[in-house]
Amino acid sequence: MNDEPVGRDGPAALGARIDRTNELLERMLAEVAKTPSTHAIFVDAGYLYAAAGRLAAGTEDRRAFDLDAEGLIDALIDKARSIFADSRLLRVYWYDGARRRIHTAEQQSIAELPDVKVRLGNLNSNNQQKGVDSLIRSDLESLARHRAISDAALIGGDEDLVPAVEAAQGYGARVHLWGVEAPEGRNQAEPLLWEVDSQRTFDLEFFKPYITRRTVPSYETPSVPRPTREEVRFVGAQIAAKWLSARGRESLAELLPGHPYLPGSFDQDLLVEAEGLLQYSLRGQSDLRRSLRDGFWEHLQAQY
Repeated sequence: MNDEPVGRDGPAALGARIDRTNELLERMLAEVAKTPSTHAIFVDAGYLYAAAGRLAAGTEDRRAFDLDAEGLIDALIDKARSIFADSRLLRVYWYDGARRRIHTAEQQSIAELPDVKVRLGNLNSNNQQKGVDSLIRSDLESLARHRAISDAALIGGDEDLVPAVEAAQGYGARVHLWGVEAPEGRNQAEPLLWEVDSQRTFDLEFFKPYITRRTVPSYETPSVPRPTREEVRFVGAQIAAKWLSARGRESLAELLPGHPYLPGSFDQDLLVEAEGLLQYSLRGQSDLRRSLRDGFWEHLQAQY
């Protein structure tokens, strides 16, 4: 009987190494089984504002309605928890446009919310977003590649998002398209609908609590004389001083690189507050509105 020596390369040693490898694999699989799935929510704010505004306020113009972004984001997180029951939230990614990529006051307040990351593309002279789709693709692809997410809830409708979906799926992530009910037809591109793993649409009842149409009071009456440009300029300076006190110097300092333009939300708030102080409508009166902005900018620049 020839006994094969039990050495480093003998059957006994080989069997021990196999057993050890199997033990390590079992431990690894056990750890993987304990690790919860992770999901993230990706919001194309341009699509959301336009589609939800059309549905709940009858307009796509952001200046015509107020969006309770904090309440809506909480509702989306709750919805994701119910859909991805055995998964944890990584965070909400909020993609929007801004001139020179400088946060508006509204975008800054959203960025300060817990579990929310605001990512800004540019906003051109026609108020069109540029670079948002590429940001979404970059984040989706990177998170999927590094196994940071297993599921992505994407709120958007542009066909340009198809490459982002394909990139994430290529690394094993599942992409679920969430949309806003369209009063007529569709507000999401068909090629995008074809590529995703699942689709879900939220209706008017879901958005109604978070969207309020702005009511613009009419101040102009025959008994109220038209203010002079200097009077309107002075009111603009008054509002700038008030906002500096209330919102802080850092917040308003961020506006300076955008001179002579004001972000849409700031410009709308300035207009509404000025009309209240003057008791006179500035709608359709471009000369007075220019004077209002001039007074606002002059006071702001004098402080820095």
